[in-house]
Parts: sequence; C-alpha cells; structure tokens
Amino acid sequence: MNKKQLNETSKFLSFVLRHEPQTIGLQLDAEGWTDINSLITGAAKEGRVLDRAIIQSVVNNSDKKRFSLSDDGLRIRAVQGHSAPDVNLQHIEKEPPEFLYHGTATRFLESILQQGLIAGSRHHVHLSQETLTAIAVGQRYGKPVVLKIESLRMYQQGFKFFQAENSVWLTEAVPVDFISKQN
Repeated sequence: MNKKQLNETSKFLSFVLRHEPQTIGLQLDAEGWTDINSLITGAAKEGRVLDRAIIQSVVNNSDKKRFSLSDDGLRIRAVQGHSAPDVNLQHIEKEPPEFLYHGTATRFLESILQQGLIAGSRHHVHLSQETLTAIAVGQRYGKPVVLKIESLRMYQQGFKFFQAENSVWLTEAVPVDFISKQN
C-alpha cells in the first residue's frame, strides 16, 4: 500500500470511527469499538475496498497512532477525537506536564483569545507535549500558530486531563487565562 492509499484509508477510518459511523451502517459501542467485519462490509457497500491487511497496515503505519485493535484482533476503534454521540471513551485521569501546546490557524486566534479553547463537536480539546506536533496540526487549517497552555496550573485548579493511547492530551476546555501565544 502506497503512502497516498494509506493516508486516504486513514482519513476514511477517522471519518467513520470518530464522527459518522452510520454513513456505512456501523454501530460503535460506548468505548468506540466496532467489529472489523462490519467495517469491511459497510465500506464495501460504499464502494471502498477494505480488508484486514489494509486495516492492519493503517493501524501499524499511522504516524499519529489514531486507531487501535482489540486484543483478539476482531474489533477496531479510534483512540480519541470522537464526535459520535454514543461514544464516551473512559480515559484515565492523569497529571499533565507544566505546559502543553495546541496548534491552530491564525484565523482562529482572535476567537480563541476571547472564549478559550472549546471542544466544539468533539468530546475534548486536543493538546500535545511538543510544539512541532502543534505546528503540524495548525498547518492543516491555514497559517499555523502555537498556543502554550498552562496545563499543570489548570490541573492544580481542578481541571481534569486525560492522555489517549496515542499520547494526545485531552481536556474539556481551556479558559483564556491559561493560554498564551507561543513565540
């Protein structure tokens, strides 16, 4: 599988496993899991060819580690980023490092500096430990800007933080008082 096919399949899996499983007749459980055979069948009805080898390749080769397979290899899920209403992953609360980072586009900066970071249609705001990751995320939406989040101070004031299987940090929202623009 070439890089383009891998990327296209990853985007498709992100769409159906995070946001719109019903578009191919999938049902996700509360932890986001679905049966791989149902995924393959649903994708085929939409004209998309998937098999276990392709799915395994996406899971193993995704640099963002967006997906995981169940221990028995029969089910798959996205590890974070869900907007599907039936999914409520139970992440373990964890103390964050002193600072985390959020990448966005400059066109969103004014709004963020007025209302803070909000999850929007997703269940959580996504944060990273590295500025390079934040830059890469911000570039997807335009000219990037990196926001520095005082995560440990937030945690000490009662905000909850979680870390997904792929090391992405999650929180419900980030108030403006904890955000500064990274230089």
